[in-house]
Amino acid sequence: MTSSQHVIPIFTSSGTLGAYLVYPYIYNQEGEWIGWMARNRQVYSIQGNYVGWLSDDPRILRKKSTSHMKPRLTPPPAPGKFTLPEIDLNPPQMADLKSGTFDVLENARDLLPSSGSLRQNNGN
Repeated sequence: MTSSQHVIPIFTSSGTLGAYLVYPYIYNQEGEWIGWMARNRQVYSIQGNYVGWLSDDPRILRKKSTSHMKPRLTPPPAPGKFTLPEIDLNPPQMADLKSGTFDVLENARDLLPSSGSLRQNNGN
C-alpha cells in the first residue's frame, strides 16, 4: 500500500471495526484480502460472488431475499498483503437497517472468506 491510497474503515452495525477498503480491495482486520468493490459500490467476494453493497455509513449490507442475486464477476488481480494503518477509529452514527436488510460483517462474515482461509479449506 502506498501513501497515496486512501484507507476507509468499514464498520459493523454495532460500531466495531469490521474491515478496510483500499479501493477496490477489501481487507479483514488481519490484512488479508476478503473482497472487492465495483464502481457501483457493489461488494463481491474474492471468488467473484455478490456479497452486498457498501452503505454510506460505511457498512457492507445485503438484502435477506436472494432472488435478485447478481451474476458472478471476475475479481481483480490479487493484491499483496495489506499493512494495517494507524488511524483514529471513531465509528459514525449508524442508520437503522431497513426491513429485509442485514449487516454482512455481523451476520454473514462467511460470505467474505480470506484468501488464506480458502487455501486452508482446499488443502493447498
